[in-house]
Amino acid sequence: MAGQRADARRNYAHILAVAEKEVAAHGADASLEQIARVAGVGSATVRRHFPGRRALLEAVFSDQTTALCVRAGELVEHDDPRAALLEWLDAFAAYVATSRGLATALLPGGIADHEDDGTCAPRLSAAAQPLVRRAARAGAVAPDTTAADLITLIVGIVLATEQHPAPEPETARLLALVVQGISPRR
Repeated sequence: MAGQRADARRNYAHILAVAEKEVAAHGADASLEQIARVAGVGSATVRRHFPGRRALLEAVFSDQTTALCVRAGELVEHDDPRAALLEWLDAFAAYVATSRGLATALLPGGIADHEDDGTCAPRLSAAAQPLVRRAARAGAVAPDTTAADLITLIVGIVLATEQHPAPEPETARLLALVVQGISPRR
């Protein structure tokens, strides 16, 4: 994007802002054509900036995904490995619960789950895995637990609660219930 003309950068930013609103309203299946209409550009312009749905969703979720990855790196140095992992899982669950469409995109094999291209799920899993390893070494989670396992659990909880009148608190409640099962306090 750095090599683009100023008008192309503005177009990109405008289309992305519209896409964020459309994904928030309609989830991962938001229409690329509708995004183009609302943005006041042609479908070809949207596809030039975002060659497919996966590229669009990656851009929509990129900033927060990066923030979660950074936070995982910061928490690796926390004194309490269990507390560090739970803090990150809470932040991840809250973000997924409030980002319509992200849970569907993060499903195994979903739009944002491709091991080979650095998309959301693999980036998040790679960032959280050191937290999981530390928690496992401390006996706070089963030794064979992976970050991908925990991400899948949270995605399942979010999908189960997305039609709830208050999905975020319900997600948090169910995650706390799961945590009691996977890592009860001693």
